[in-house]
Amino acid sequence: MPELLPRARSSSESVFARMSRLAAQHGAVNLGQGFPSDSPPAFLLEAARRAVGVSDQYAPPVGLPTLRDAIGADLGVDGADVVVTSGATEALNVLALALYGPGDEVLMLEPVFDVYVPQARLAGAVPVTVPMRLTDGEGWALDLDAVRAAVTPRTRALLLNSPYNPTGTVFTRAELESLVALARECDLWIVSDEVYDELYFGERPVSLRDLAPERTFTTGSAGKRLEATGWRVGWIACPPGLAGNVAAIRQVGSFCAPTPFQVAVAAALPVARRGGFYEGLRAEYGERMRLLAGGLRDLGATVFEPRGTYFLTARRPGWSAETLVEEAGVAVIPGDAFYVEHPAPAGLFRLAFCKSRDDLERALERLERAAHVSA
Repeated sequence: MPELLPRARSSSESVFARMSRLAAQHGAVNLGQGFPSDSPPAFLLEAARRAVGVSDQYAPPVGLPTLRDAIGADLGVDGADVVVTSGATEALNVLALALYGPGDEVLMLEPVFDVYVPQARLAGAVPVTVPMRLTDGEGWALDLDAVRAAVTPRTRALLLNSPYNPTGTVFTRAELESLVALARECDLWIVSDEVYDELYFGERPVSLRDLAPERTFTTGSAGKRLEATGWRVGWIACPPGLAGNVAAIRQVGSFCAPTPFQVAVAAALPVARRGGFYEGLRAEYGERMRLLAGGLRDLGATVFEPRGTYFLTARRPGWSAETLVEEAGVAVIPGDAFYVEHPAPAGLFRLAFCKSRDDLERALERLERAAHVSA
């Protein structure tokens, strides 16, 4: 029998899938994988019910025109420059195939979202991670000098996530303007992963698309915005004139996102915008974040409150993710899952607060019992 290629032989179950599997096995509260406990909004579900049985066949690979126009109106871009994808993960993979090639280097920050590195490698490129600074008193900080120092003649693109998973960082306009200046100076593409663009606490995040439209590809997610992560409807807002090239690559993958869900998301996006859905979501998640953060501090953890996403990071010496899920009945993601080239800070964890308040309170009760047992 022929052998699998090394990239297939070395593949393994992701830590997110593993922790969710262990959570189900041990009856644990799952604060690891980032999927909401709440159901999608009623206006989205109703739109999907109307679409099923009517819009059930292939959509164009570039996406339904109604959805592209709805996304464009929401983002302030021309719908002709939007490509609809099967979730934001596919959007990022399509861009990796379109923008990176063998020998190219792709700059990204560390801790790094788990798909960025393998997608770059599958495209033949070399991921280069630049560590963010973490101090217990100040939290996470971008090191602009380190980013600049990492650029080489082989650097092809800068991949950024704001609001940032896993740290919850929202980069300032000044930081983003510095990165744009670097990208223009070194002629880099910018891939801006903005799936959490409506999940922020404080001022609205600045989009790199607004600062450098000629070189920025922006990815987004209806699943993150509308509490429907399993629907797999994402998008790419491309620089003018490039959507057709990107769509030509994605048509040989999943071909199109599910057509009824595209119809539903097209109807739901303007309702969510004008109906205050996002404002309510931010307010509710802000309260859940403070509930979890306060409970963790009471247990002796150092908590780094996020300015966006529905994750927070915390440091608690003496805890391990495996012990927590198996013995305490709480699933979290260990910090080393987000580090590839540099050592993870000791005792670092990522926890999701997109869960019900009952789940968060139950998790804190279990963690408190575990802390007393280990004391």
